[in-house]
Amino acid sequence: QVQLVESGGGLVQAGGSLRLSCAVSGRTFSIYRMAWFRQAPGKEREFVAAINWTGGYTYYVDSVKGRFTISMDNAKNTVYLQMNSLKPEDTAVYHCAAKLGPSINYNYWGQGTQVTVSS
Repeated sequence: QVQLVESGGGLVQAGGSLRLSCAVSGRTFSIYRMAWFRQAPGKEREFVAAINWTGGYTYYVDSVKGRFTISMDNAKNTVYLQMNSLKPEDTAVYHCAAKLGPSINYNYWGQGTQVTVSS
């Protein structure tokens, strides 16, 4: 089993920054890739960014490229999402997720942290 706990959300004005954290525990040696997803009210869950557990790979949805950065601290078993130049459309509940292999779905999820960007 893998446990994920997000933190760092909050209320920020447009143009501001936040850093989300995802603390990972359990069978971390089995993790292949971590990701951040978000879900705004009334909308489908959206992929935001991903990173391999061992590093060397990152991927972003086009809408956040150049503004968000995903990173890992393997010593702390923590994944971060640095969010800069925030926009009101970034408002959502942000979840981190983990998957155990390249060809399977993300099957471990955190409870989420709310990010609200005011205009």
